[in-house]
Amino acid sequence: MEKMISVIILTYNEEFNLPACLDSLSGLNAKIIVVDSYSTDKTIKIATERCCEIVSHPFENYAIQRNWSFENLNIQMPWILCLDADERLTPSLVEEINQITQQALSSVVGYMLRKRTVFMGRWIKHGGQYPSYHLRLFKTGRGRCESREYDQHFIVDGEIGKLQHDYIDVIGSDLSTWTTRHVRWSEMEVKALSQKEISITGQVNPSLFGNPIERKRFLRKRLYQRAPLFLRAFLFWFYVYILRRGFLDGKQGLIFHTLRCFWFRFLVDAKLYEQTR
Repeated sequence: MEKMISVIILTYNEEFNLPACLDSLSGLNAKIIVVDSYSTDKTIKIATERCCEIVSHPFENYAIQRNWSFENLNIQMPWILCLDADERLTPSLVEEINQITQQALSSVVGYMLRKRTVFMGRWIKHGGQYPSYHLRLFKTGRGRCESREYDQHFIVDGEIGKLQHDYIDVIGSDLSTWTTRHVRWSEMEVKALSQKEISITGQVNPSLFGNPIERKRFLRKRLYQRAPLFLRAFLFWFYVYILRRGFLDGKQGLIFHTLRCFWFRFLVDAKLYEQTR
């Protein structure tokens, strides 16, 4: 079957995650391109052994790196699939993507994939984590990453569809690494929230009645961000862990939902408060 997809994977020292990611792409009608930010571990060796195309480019942030890839790589396939090294496709999703990308007459230019989050070895099914949809597959030349330092989403020019099968986001880092990353991301979030809200072309349009990404962005901007500092972190955790039954995810869920929905959000608010002083 003719290759229809260019898979773009961003990497930096991903020797632990990359093999499983590449294994999951077996059977996909795709060319795999690894855009690496000068890894110092075995990432390049692994990608070379798997016959991936390797391109090196310095990393500024995810949006810039992804958009640079779209604009500068020699992408000849009609479809682009964007993945992180800690993500995997399920066999059912591989088959579905192969079928979808062969439908040349389809009016859909981008597809949302259903994400399954795995934390500490457990599938996090509750607290609004599943199903969760993210736009990752789109026709070449029709998609971009919105220009945000944190919480970026892909946007496309045209009709969007949904795929029925899962991809898996495996959070394999230890808690020290996970929290260190979120401390860095909290700085980005504070920077974004401190700026005056303006309408920027090429970003997700918040809409209560839009697709899942647009609806989430609407609730975040129109509801959460207008709630009082600190109190909103408590309310968000209560909503996710109690009302959306995050407690059913066991001890792993307690850690995940509390760190993500309370600790991180409270840290952002504390830094916002610090700025006022």
